[in-house]
Amino acid sequence: MKFAGYYWRIIRINGDGSIRIIYDGTSAHANGESSDDRQIGNTVYNNLRNDNAYVGYMYTSGQVHGLETDSTIKGVLDDWYTTNIANKGYGDKISKEAGFCGDREPSTSSSSSNGAGGTGTIATYYGGYIRLVNDRKEPILKCNSSADLYTVSGSNKGNKALTNPIGLITADEIGMSGAVWNINNYNYFLYTGNTVWSISPSYSEGWFNTRMFLIDSNGWLSSDYVDSIWGIRPVINIASDVTLSGTGTANDPYIVEGAE
Repeated sequence: MKFAGYYWRIIRINGDGSIRIIYDGTSAHANGESSDDRQIGNTVYNNLRNDNAYVGYMYTSGQVHGLETDSTIKGVLDDWYTTNIANKGYGDKISKEAGFCGDREPSTSSSSSNGAGGTGTIATYYGGYIRLVNDRKEPILKCNSSADLYTVSGSNKGNKALTNPIGLITADEIGMSGAVWNINNYNYFLYTGNTVWSISPSYSEGWFNTRMFLIDSNGWLSSDYVDSIWGIRPVINIASDVTLSGTGTANDPYIVEGAE
């Protein structure tokens, strides 16, 4: 898809009919193609990893589902959205209803959810870990907590905490797209040859060990510390009432009319 002067890949159609897309560069790229153009840069997710709170796209120290402070990566994405979408007058093409699920459902068990943990340095396994790791492949598209569904104030659902309707892909969406924990995959549409952040917490095994899910440079679902430096691929939701042209191929991509 072509939107706002950039190319995007379609992740899925949301329940409200909006189109969920992930940034894919300034030119069209083939599946399996390695390219730094397919991300907007690199950053830490958060600057610190000595507290479970730092898995949040927004977070509050001492709370599992807090929303007081922006993560480092959220600040980068907000700036990018302002410059490349809002200031170009394309904000009306973006859904204000759809959100981004950073599932912080905690558990002190790695195999089943018990609702415990999630604060301080308590060893914690988050919802995505239980669904997608340890030989389990059970991705979902529903967000378990409205506090973890990041939406803007105009939405009828979620936490209504976002200033701008922009986020990251979830680990569940990565799994549904073809990635598997610790198994290489160079051929599916999310592979870029780079390691890229998701919005989904993975696990923490105590002090200085807070991790997020990633798309690894070999295409598999992985995780790393929140203060590691990895790639950023913005995710937005195109409103359901836009007009599209094109056939959806690399040579003739879908184009959001009025926002090419």
